[in-house]
Amino acid sequence: MKKLVVLTALTLFMLSCKQDTKESVAKLEPAPEIPVEDFFKNSEKRTFRLSPNGEYVAYMAPYKNRMNIHVKKFDSDNVIRVTSVEDRDLSGYFWANDNRLVYVRDKGGDENFHLYAVNKDGTNEKDLTPFDGVRAQIIDDLEHDQSKMIIGLNQRIPQVFDPYELNIDSGELKLLYENPGNITGWGTDHNGNLRLAYVTNGVDNTIMYRSNEKTPFEEVITTNFKETLAPQFFDFDNGDVVYALSNLGRDKTAVVKYDLKEKKELEEIFIDKDVDVDGISYSSERKTPIFINYTKAKLNRHFLDKESKDLFTLLEDKLGADNEYYITSSNKKENKFLIYLGNDKTRGSYYYYDKESGNIDHLADLSPWINSSHMAEMKPITYTSRDGLTINGYLTLPVGIIPKDLPVVINPHGGPWARDNWGFNSEVQLLANRGYAVLQMNFRGSTGYGRAFWESSFKKWGQEMQNDVTDGARWLIDEGIADPKRIAIYGGSYGGYATLAGITNTPDLYAAAVDYVGVSNLFTFMETIPPYWEPYKKMLYEMVGDPKTKDSVMMKANSPVFHVDKIQAALFIAQGANDPRVVQAESDQMVEALREKGVVVEYMLKKNEGHGFRNEENRFDFYNGMVGFLDAHLKEKIKM
Repeated sequence: MKKLVVLTALTLFMLSCKQDTKESVAKLEPAPEIPVEDFFKNSEKRTFRLSPNGEYVAYMAPYKNRMNIHVKKFDSDNVIRVTSVEDRDLSGYFWANDNRLVYVRDKGGDENFHLYAVNKDGTNEKDLTPFDGVRAQIIDDLEHDQSKMIIGLNQRIPQVFDPYELNIDSGELKLLYENPGNITGWGTDHNGNLRLAYVTNGVDNTIMYRSNEKTPFEEVITTNFKETLAPQFFDFDNGDVVYALSNLGRDKTAVVKYDLKEKKELEEIFIDKDVDVDGISYSSERKTPIFINYTKAKLNRHFLDKESKDLFTLLEDKLGADNEYYITSSNKKENKFLIYLGNDKTRGSYYYYDKESGNIDHLADLSPWINSSHMAEMKPITYTSRDGLTINGYLTLPVGIIPKDLPVVINPHGGPWARDNWGFNSEVQLLANRGYAVLQMNFRGSTGYGRAFWESSFKKWGQEMQNDVTDGARWLIDEGIADPKRIAIYGGSYGGYATLAGITNTPDLYAAAVDYVGVSNLFTFMETIPPYWEPYKKMLYEMVGDPKTKDSVMMKANSPVFHVDKIQAALFIAQGANDPRVVQAESDQMVEALREKGVVVEYMLKKNEGHGFRNEENRFDFYNGMVGFLDAHLKEKIKM
């Protein structure tokens, strides 16, 4: 395997110590051991949102250990708690208008989300979508008409969503268009008119368009699912032109202007040679696009508007350039803003910026009990896979410990068509605090690195995708950072699959493994997907494998449940009973197969959780269990 071409963490450390190694090493101060709960307890305050008139601010704060909505007027200290949910944290919320807020919640992690509304004084709380087994989605919050919203419901057909106009006071629903059964998404213009429909046959995607709601939808373009033309918003005359993300004729996704009526691209606005763009933002007040986000090792912005560039320059000048900044909310006039600031050593802070006064005021720290000097740096790294691909990732080394022969946790991300990003990660910081180095890698298939890199993962679960993970572990060994006898692997969802594939494919590499809501059997996984994933099943067959064809041989070879006899590592499995994506049977069958072989496996099943543990006490149980498990199998060998 090729060595890293840049200086390794070990080399950098040794260079920093070369003038007086003994003295420098003697000054090393490992961080104090921080309680697990400090990393995973609920924030004192988070998710701040401004009312449209800018007079009120809402935020989430704990009530009986559950995150609930609180509201206060800016010039008052009087805080009103407007929700009192006790069973499960709310999933999200926003201001619908100056008086009413809408929030989202499910039951026990089943992901059948309901929409609720409540007044800012806590009165008139109402379940707007009181339908069992139905999932609600927000299509448009109708900024121009704040008494209504456009939502999608899969009440009529579980596999697809019909668009409805929803009255947020009464809950009255008006069907806007009956889904014929093949429409998987909808798009509106700036006036809330339903003008785009997205159709799929499973592998080909079609954009349908109409110039107004009185005319029929007509086909604009049909592409294979591997190609992207994704309208983001209409131009501000609400005509036929949209700003869109596109990789048509490109490997990297660009921001373009596209004419839906003429069915052609008008202009390429921005493209990066190395990575896909993430998205484009606009100002509703000034009716102009303002910046484009794209992520390399860290977040980057390409500004389209001087006013926005000046704002972010001001934030960096006043609050520091080593942070990432996001505008999370603004009033309708866009002269008052809520800003989130974050980095790799803090969970972040919220600030209030008043454009007229120029003042930037601190509102809250998400975890003020975290001492950033005790947190570890997340360093961007690259290594080369065995077949020559560049794999990007992040290496986090424990504070104050020589990065040599360390116990390591390999941490592949979920998705798998997602990516790891730079920033504070509670899991990673906990492990680093306990003396572990942590390697996160954006293996092939991770999003953001272009179409070819993404497609190279198709039907490669447990194969080349897994090799990229293995190659990361081998790279750490070659660099002298990892103790080859003390390597663990941990991941959730697809990362859980990669964990199980790691200990079956390369049983000699890992001493311990933690599988969190991970797939164990590719056959049963494909059979138990949620109903609203059903339209994409043919696409999943191309990306993962078709169990009804010759792919079945490959899928069996790469389903860890059929290879438990190879496992040598200690294994800890955690699962939510209500998980709709990776159902409980995925973990049950793995545990059963191991126990039939006489292999001891720890199993944590939470009856009131889904795809990941949302409730605070369950997070405490899991992460205390995880670090205890890893310490028992690795840490007794640590020499600090």
